[in-house]
Amino acid sequence: MRRVNAETQRVTQAGSGSGAGAVVRRLGVPGGVLAAVAGAFAYVGAVDPNQPGHYPVCPLLRLTGLYCPGCGGLRSAHAFVHGDLATALTDNALAVGGYLAFAVVWAVWVIRAVRGRPVRLDLGPLHLWSVGALVLVFTVVRNLPSGGWLHP
Repeated sequence: MRRVNAETQRVTQAGSGSGAGAVVRRLGVPGGVLAAVAGAFAYVGAVDPNQPGHYPVCPLLRLTGLYCPGCGGLRSAHAFVHGDLATALTDNALAVGGYLAFAVVWAVWVIRAVRGRPVRLDLGPLHLWSVGALVLVFTVVRNLPSGGWLHP
């Protein structure tokens, strides 16, 4: 088994390269993802979701009157882009947590890419169930009468 792992490591190191050109190639995908996310945030920052008619209305809110976990996400992103963190948290606190989690994961991705290491996001069942439970609790609490502070 050690020979297989050593051989895999040698092949990976030989194919990854260590020059400046190899580093630039490895940063291509994370750079593209950052460009796409920055473009989306720039658009939401430029086109105000607080003005009616620019974005579609949440179908769950329209049909049932219940807030989904994403309700207020565009308004939150708009406030976040404009540096108003208090309003962003008021509009959708879960989305702000998602923005920050994305920033951390992206930074780790870039650091590992520069070092020539593969990106591994090993989320086990406990992590996934915990995220699902967090989203469910957030959704239920924001729809309770006492959860008005979480309404967008």
